[in-house]
Amino acid sequence: MKPMKLFMASAMLMMGTAAMAQATYTDKDGNEYQFKKHAFLDLQGGAQYTLGEAKFGDLISPNVQLGLGYQFNPVFGMRLQANGWQSKGGWAAYRDKVGDAPFSADYKFNYVAPGLDFMFNLSNLFCGWNPNRVLNVTAFAGAGANIAWDNDEVNELAATMKNQNAYNLEYLWDGTKVRPYGRAGIELAFKVSKSVSLMLEGNANVVSDKYNSKKADNPDWYFNALAGLRINLGKSATKKEKPVEPEPAPAPVQKVEEPAPAPAPVVEKKVEEIRRDIFFTINSNKISEKENQKILEVIDFLVKYPEAKVVVTGYADKGTGNDRVNDRIAAKRAAAVVWMLEKRYGIPAERIIEESKGSRVQPFAENDKNRVSIMIAK
Repeated sequence: MKPMKLFMASAMLMMGTAAMAQATYTDKDGNEYQFKKHAFLDLQGGAQYTLGEAKFGDLISPNVQLGLGYQFNPVFGMRLQANGWQSKGGWAAYRDKVGDAPFSADYKFNYVAPGLDFMFNLSNLFCGWNPNRVLNVTAFAGAGANIAWDNDEVNELAATMKNQNAYNLEYLWDGTKVRPYGRAGIELAFKVSKSVSLMLEGNANVVSDKYNSKKADNPDWYFNALAGLRINLGKSATKKEKPVEPEPAPAPVQKVEEPAPAPAPVVEKKVEEIRRDIFFTINSNKISEKENQKILEVIDFLVKYPEAKVVVTGYADKGTGNDRVNDRIAAKRAAAVVWMLEKRYGIPAERIIEESKGSRVQPFAENDKNRVSIMIAK
């Protein structure tokens, strides 16, 4: 049992290493996977070879195995399993003494061996966890109880033998026997879907020397070759899709603002200046009909140009009277024209500027023409 103790010690060391196993994976497309703890179910069947002296083919028997396990991290898992059906023993061409006819025999008995396996995914341990990996290699070691019964065939053979010890049948047993066993093995898991893998397993089992009823002074061994299915009971990983990078927004269209058209040049309407001289007789401010026609011409001008204003300036001739008299008569002449503009022809007062300069200013060289009111509209 020393090899098994060594294997179990190695297994405990690997358990410590497994606790630090990487549990995330990012694929080439940027999708991120996270390991998820999960249970699994094993359904397997195959054949067993029980180590013995008979021919190899005579020591082959059917074998099945049922397991229920739990994967704690990408590397470490545990499995409760029950393996069993038949084991065999025998010998080939044995002679009691020289000259005797060779005697060959084999026999079988039933057993079931429940136990606990410690499992280590070597692919994930050495290559990192990859949920999309097709092939995973797992080593395991475990122990349990081998429960054997129905050992009648070897007992019946022994009853016909003259010398049982010559055939090493010193550990004959009957009824039901429970013996501890240890085991180790390798399994190959071929992933066929997210939940199902095809399993190939080989395991070696060591048990008491009394197992096959023959004394060999060393433990008995049997080897199982199994195939079957592993079914994950729940998700073994979660997948986080790579976030879709938003497409860059199209560059904003630069709105080219057409320059505002230059304002049309303001063509100032040039107001024509109009001047009319309203003449009076000596010492009078009465406007004759003839002079009134000149006022009407100014009125037409003011109507045509609503912005225009008119300046009315009264004068007196210097050759008659004095400054005091001339100032009064010049003012009356200007007032007479302004009255006609406002009262008779309706020109607003704000468009009329009234002035009087007496005889101090003489607009004309001829004395009589200075008896005047000059109208300048513009």
